Amino acid sequence: MLVNKSVSRRWEGKKKNESKLFPFSQQGGARQQWHRKRRKTEKQEARQPVRAQSRFPAGTEPVHSSAIPAAGTGEVCGGEGRQKTRPPEEQPVLFPAGGHSFVSRCLLLRRPPLSALPPAPAPGGDAAALPPGPAGSPSLRRSLPPSAPAVRRRLRECAGRIPEAGAVLDLLEKCPEHQKKGGFPVVVFEGLDATGKTTVTQSVKDTLNGVLLRSPPACISQWRTIFDDEPAPIKRAFYAAGNYILASEIAKASTQAPVIIDRYWHSTAAYTIATEINGEVQDLPPGHDEVYQWPEDLLKPDLVLLLTVDAEERVRRLQRRGLEKTKEEAELEANCLFRRRVEESYRRMANPACQEVDASPSKEEVLKTVLQLIKKHCAL
Repeated sequence: MLVNKSVSRRWEGKKKNESKLFPFSQQGGARQQWHRKRRKTEKQEARQPVRAQSRFPAGTEPVHSSAIPAAGTGEVCGGEGRQKTRPPEEQPVLFPAGGHSFVSRCLLLRRPPLSALPPAPAPGGDAAALPPGPAGSPSLRRSLPPSAPAVRRRLRECAGRIPEAGAVLDLLEKCPEHQKKGGFPVVVFEGLDATGKTTVTQSVKDTLNGVLLRSPPACISQWRTIFDDEPAPIKRAFYAAGNYILASEIAKASTQAPVIIDRYWHSTAAYTIATEINGEVQDLPPGHDEVYQWPEDLLKPDLVLLLTVDAEERVRRLQRRGLEKTKEEAELEANCLFRRRVEESYRRMANPACQEVDASPSKEEVLKTVLQLIKKHCAL
């Protein structure tokens, strides 16, 4: 049979080109399947233009798969050497070095745009099960552990790098869950530094013949400076762990006498909120947000008193004390917006809310006011 030479040459050239795409074992049925996929793809491209391309535009070089741009950006995530990037809407499909099989080529051609992929979950998983909140709430939930298991998980993550975190975790593991207080009242005093908490708590303790406790408790307070230099999530985990360890001490002490506490959970939450949220007071989460709620698995006091003084009087008291300032104390003195955010966060706390007490008058007058509130709310 006679065969046109030009047709024969075209056929031989076609077979030669296809042999580059498939190994010898795949030639035959795979060739026909490839043609069907190719025609289907061309029909889809004719109906609607797509971003993914099977070949690179002119001037674009293949890049290794480790340098694929991150979703929603035009930046390269990894890889080394000379790399060319494009805006997200113009990014082509980048095949890694070494090529792809027929199936992976077809899958890459049908890959959705990077911008359509869902965001990656936040590390740690503390906020994964919480409902969405206002702006800033996710970062607050990541910085402020919502429960004792979340505190333990965070301490385990950093225990290999921070030996003190392992020691705190050991103390926390020894504390029973869902502590319950005894028959005597539990009163917490909150407020900024130099508002008179130390003086008032000592006076109330002597008057009621009670027990005075402080947060963080004495068993971990020596490690406070170590955790103050750590990132916010680790730092807040340390203070939150101190609250749960303190709860076990409160449960025991409240069976014998009234318990007076110098700072508790509200301080941990208020400073976290004020640190994580920048700007004015109106930028804070609204009053009904979950960040102001008391943890369900933490022992709850009978009364929380918030001592307040004006800014000038507080600065004078700090100067008279002459003690070395912590980072937060220095921030309170230098940044009036930070101080307002802390004070407003205290006022928005709920379940239990803070009863505000003006601590500007004399010690005797402040003590009288405090004792009246304790007798009113605690039935003494």
